[in-house]
Amino acid sequence: MAVATTDKVLADVIGACEGAALRAKQAVLVAVGIAALTVAAQIKVPMWPVAINMGTFAVLTIGAAYGPRLGLTTILGYMGIGALGFDVFQSSTAELAGIDYMTGSTGGYLLGYVLATVLLGMAARAGWDRSTGRMALAMLAGNIVLYIPGLLWLGHLYGWDQPILQWGLTPFIIGDALKLALAAMIVPGVWKLVGRARG
Repeated sequence: MAVATTDKVLADVIGACEGAALRAKQAVLVAVGIAALTVAAQIKVPMWPVAINMGTFAVLTIGAAYGPRLGLTTILGYMGIGALGFDVFQSSTAELAGIDYMTGSTGGYLLGYVLATVLLGMAARAGWDRSTGRMALAMLAGNIVLYIPGLLWLGHLYGWDQPILQWGLTPFIIGDALKLALAAMIVPGVWKLVGRARG
């Protein structure tokens, strides 16, 4: 993946670009991002073999649209709110929330959320968010980075003699491929709209 960081991300070109107005815009974007992550975590689309949860879609899209720094601030804000016990995560409940939820079976995936957000932000800064093909590759890399700590944590919790891949990877491949394709079209599509609006 290219490492040049000269290109702007979507969050940079929409709204204020300097001073107090920029800070206010960033604060609003963080709040909107946290709200989007919370809502997406609760959305389940019927699919075979398991329902599609939209949490990873929101994570990857926010990372690409916000860039690494603002994306990281947003995802850490989301994690912080979840750590306080608020019901913002997929399948969290009044009985299982906060740190207890975060150190449970999904803990590795939550770490993967953070890593994937930064990776997608870096890819966007390198200009990969302007092309559907490159954005798809970045999204694929983000999914891989997301799954690695998730599967490692499952293996640590339950033992590597258990069917870890069957529990934590293979049922989700079809749904993740669809989300990847959708996100890879949306971000470059928004760039085209921005270009037309400025043209």
